[in-house]
Amino acid sequence: MAYKFSEGWSVNTSAPSDSLEAKVAYIDNGTERLGPERYYAREWMEREWERLWTRTWLIAGVVSDVAEPGDYLTFDVGRESFIVTRTDDDEIKAFYNVCPHRGNWLVHNDFGSLPRFTCSFHSWQFGLDGKLQHITDEDTFRPEVIAHRPCLRAVRCETRAGIIFINMDDDAGPLDEFIGLPPGYLEQYHLDQMHVVRHQISEWAANWKTGVDAFYETYHLHAVHPQTQTVMNDMNVQCDLYPNGFSRMIVPLAAKSGRVSDQEGVDEGLAYMMQEAGMDPNEYHGSAAEVRTTIQKAKRERGKRCGIDYSELVDGQLTDSWATGIFPNVQIGLHAEGAFLMRFLPHPTDPERFYYNTMTLWRPCDDPSYNVPGWMGLPEGTDVSGEARPDIERTAVHEPPNLGEVLDQDSELLPVVQKGVRSKAFEGPLWGEQEQRLRHFHTELDRYLAREK
Repeated sequence: MAYKFSEGWSVNTSAPSDSLEAKVAYIDNGTERLGPERYYAREWMEREWERLWTRTWLIAGVVSDVAEPGDYLTFDVGRESFIVTRTDDDEIKAFYNVCPHRGNWLVHNDFGSLPRFTCSFHSWQFGLDGKLQHITDEDTFRPEVIAHRPCLRAVRCETRAGIIFINMDDDAGPLDEFIGLPPGYLEQYHLDQMHVVRHQISEWAANWKTGVDAFYETYHLHAVHPQTQTVMNDMNVQCDLYPNGFSRMIVPLAAKSGRVSDQEGVDEGLAYMMQEAGMDPNEYHGSAAEVRTTIQKAKRERGKRCGIDYSELVDGQLTDSWATGIFPNVQIGLHAEGAFLMRFLPHPTDPERFYYNTMTLWRPCDDPSYNVPGWMGLPEGTDVSGEARPDIERTAVHEPPNLGEVLDQDSELLPVVQKGVRSKAFEGPLWGEQEQRLRHFHTELDRYLAREK
């Protein structure tokens, strides 16, 4: 049957129209070939900073990292750094990480808990609400200099589904109008009940959009990740485009790619996925085509044993990855057991480098067979108790990021792609409909860049 781009693939053709699993109507973003300079030109980087990064909602962190009053995290993007903290009034607020006295960063670490923020330069002190509490030797200042009682400069901060968003633009629309996903889409995964079990930041020799592009499609899996072909259906992937540059793809897992000739045999990969679901693969006597539905049943039964409510999730969500794009720079791999939140953050000075900032979130369960999906690369023996927040693992550019086999392959590929887009022979990407999420993302990006300053 010929592929119809206006219809695309649907993972569950029987999904009710009001289900979050249902295929949404096709959005036609055209066929224009965009120039390659967006991936390397310094002028593009500067325009993105002025018209995108400083004017849109960005994911700064997760609520579980500021669980108690005094807890804080820092979030760096481009040339700015921010403090996100929970106040004594149990509010989550965000401030520029800058002392108004001389510009020193107030906080120099990733996470912590403090009763107040004290500048390491001259010991000025600020409350968790950002208000000035103490000026060292205040009597030596002429009153006119500090009459405004300089406070920390706040940025807009809101939370949704356990995720913290900030926005540097005081005039931007509300977060609810910005989030293009259907109501309840994120909430049904109970991200607010998850905590971080691994956090990595690796520097890659590529533009941040080169990173987004690679993770917004499965078209490359057969070539770059051939080991996934028997456990991930990279062909029958449902792509859905939402308002404001948001999108998702439903990737069926525990299902073979249509590119694989043997559609019946159960290989080691599928056996491993059954084991992940708490099953004994040696007791399974069905075909490969039945593994996905069998795992869904096993996970639902395990959830009942563990007291985890999966009633809000359809069967497909118990196996499949709902890879969800949150404009401008985030993809979240959503699963019943956990989530993989990846942020593609621009380098502050080099348009051909970015930071791949990933957090593995885990929903607590005492069953020893229960874990996040293996593709997330969570090392064996990782502490998932949630008793201590793991330190951020950092790797420099050209260092192996230790993200797991699949993601390490991406880290090796992207710098090569970045070199190629610099070639005189490359006139810009030619996106097919398996890459429709890329065109949707770039269409929204261009809307921001076309706005007046």
